[in-house]
Amino acid sequence: MPPRTRYRTRQRYARLPDRARRAISGSGPPTAPFGLRAQPSRVDDLTAHAALALALRIGESMLAVGASAADVTATVLRVAAAYGLHSCQVDVTFTSVTVSYDRVDAVPLTAMRIVQSRRMDYTGLQGVTDLARAIRPGDVGIEDAHRRLDRVVSAPHPYRRGIQALGWSGVAGSIGFLLGGGWLVALVAALTTATIEQLMRALDRRGLPMFFQQAAGAALATTMAVLLVAWDVDVRSSLVVAAGIVVLLAGLSLVGAAEDAISGYPVTAAARAFEVVTLTAGIVAGIAGVLDLARRAHLPLAVVDPAPSSVPFAITLASAAGIAGFWALASHARPRAVGVATAAGALAWTIAWVAGALGAGPAVASATAAVVVGFCGEWVTDRLRIPPLLVAVCGIVPLLPGLAIYRGLFAIVVDSDLPGGLDTLVGAAVLGLGLAAGVALGEHLGRPFGGNRDRFDRRVRRRATTSD
Repeated sequence: MPPRTRYRTRQRYARLPDRARRAISGSGPPTAPFGLRAQPSRVDDLTAHAALALALRIGESMLAVGASAADVTATVLRVAAAYGLHSCQVDVTFTSVTVSYDRVDAVPLTAMRIVQSRRMDYTGLQGVTDLARAIRPGDVGIEDAHRRLDRVVSAPHPYRRGIQALGWSGVAGSIGFLLGGGWLVALVAALTTATIEQLMRALDRRGLPMFFQQAAGAALATTMAVLLVAWDVDVRSSLVVAAGIVVLLAGLSLVGAAEDAISGYPVTAAARAFEVVTLTAGIVAGIAGVLDLARRAHLPLAVVDPAPSSVPFAITLASAAGIAGFWALASHARPRAVGVATAAGALAWTIAWVAGALGAGPAVASATAAVVVGFCGEWVTDRLRIPPLLVAVCGIVPLLPGLAIYRGLFAIVVDSDLPGGLDTLVGAAVLGLGLAAGVALGEHLGRPFGGNRDRFDRRVRRRATTSD
């Protein structure tokens, strides 16, 4: 081989690694940036501090009334950007909101607010959300926005305390009908739940932790059932307990925990989930303690399984709609929102009933209904100015496994059937997780069809995806 040919061959082989590297290496930018670049500050320090404080107050208010971490983060970013703070980082935990404004020509600003209390208030949530949507560049001044937020957070509830108590009683009474009880069961369940609500309100005023409030509420419901048995009242006492359990369970943030976990907020999701587990353990402790005392007193307690086939579908449908509507009423929802919640409860029950008729198990049927409810919540509520959380939570309340929890505890404490009781409790937990995951999936599927979705929502939701 001539020397020139050998030289060209060596050069060709020497370039092979570079060609192979170019063939397999990426040529474009990353799917998502690793972090935001600091930008020059376009606002003075006084304006930046005021805007940061406003965004934090709005985020804290939303988190206090049950909003998800993703919605809080997107709203805080949107409000901060409306006043020129574009390179912000937001960190949301279960009890605090932190915002950091990074800028290259000045010292970064970081502020944090602590969530002092948490409660379900759909009217308050909608008011804060409407204010955040109204804040656009140049439309609302910072001082005016602070004053409007003051009016929203200090506004009185839309209903008196007696109306709220009526809502809780309506939830329990409707559950009594849904599980196959008659008018007497519904009346006793309603009165028992009204008493539970007053008891928990009194304990809350005295600063008793929520764990013990849940235990006291569940113990009171079970005590009422024991008294009905002791007085030989012809009523299905287990349904009274089940109604009280559903009311106590519905207030937990199971849906929020699932949504935060799926949306890429594991710390907040873990905190919400741990709270759900802790407060559910309070319910278990209250029921188990009273059942153990009744067993030692030799009271002939029994669990009577409901017979759904003997209850006409029209009655169960009306009961499910009543549960959702009364729950919205008790959670301070406006009349129009109560109507939407009622329709969501009826829709969820219909979907679950159809899925069960087609051969699906309880968990699959409930999860299917939750997917539909979550989808409809994202699709409809922005147009009606109603929080999607209202449709999601109220829609799945009729499907919560209150009687299954009571049946499992009864089997363990009274019948000493540990395997059977654990199987029932695990089934109830699976059903609850299916409801929460179904709502989160439905909201994800319905989000592209909802209105008012912008780059801040897309930026936040990107946390839940995997980059290429």
